[in-house]
Amino acid sequence: MASRPVFLPNYQGETLVEERSFDFHWASGFAEVQKKKNIVSLHHKAMTSGIRRVLEISSKSEEKLGQKLSAFSLKIEIDGNSYPLESVYQGSKVFEKTGPFPEIFNFSPREAKRFIRENGEARITSFRLEGIDYPLSPKNAFYDWLYIRSLAKHSDWINENVSYDAFTDIEFNPAKQINCQARAFAEYLSLISRNELQSAVSNFDYFASMLSPI
Repeated sequence: MASRPVFLPNYQGETLVEERSFDFHWASGFAEVQKKKNIVSLHHKAMTSGIRRVLEISSKSEEKLGQKLSAFSLKIEIDGNSYPLESVYQGSKVFEKTGPFPEIFNFSPREAKRFIRENGEARITSFRLEGIDYPLSPKNAFYDWLYIRSLAKHSDWINENVSYDAFTDIEFNPAKQINCQARAFAEYLSLISRNELQSAVSNFDYFASMLSPI
């Protein structure tokens, strides 16, 4: 058995996202077919609890939309250039002895992650992007902010094409990880509904103030 979260946009109230966790039978193994079995199992448990339309947001999603919304597929504009979102996140890390690494912004996401594993020294102290330092707290704030920035110009398309109630990322294990693209997308939808998207995109501190501490 395993427990994984499902994220629902919270269009009113103090938090941007409602997180509900479900226990389900976990198909072990690294094969893609096993991961897709786990997606089906998690979505089935969510639907039996009244959450009808659930979209997996990851490269393992059965839906093209879910694959397109994966952080590994999205691009973000930095200083007039377009880079892979994940690579910008990795390259913005500042360690005690090294970083940031803007030279890896144009790496593929997998190459960027490998580079950081090999070159990051000691602990992460902050993020630095476009000459500005960003804090580590809330822990998910910088990653989520980059994700939301990458989608800001596509809100009209998303309004026309996204009709789901909740979102998952089967690779995300809250016991071991902090960042989750499914949660970030649910936050994005909440910001649109509240007419807060542009304010959040243009002001990191304002966006961070809307997040619950993790």
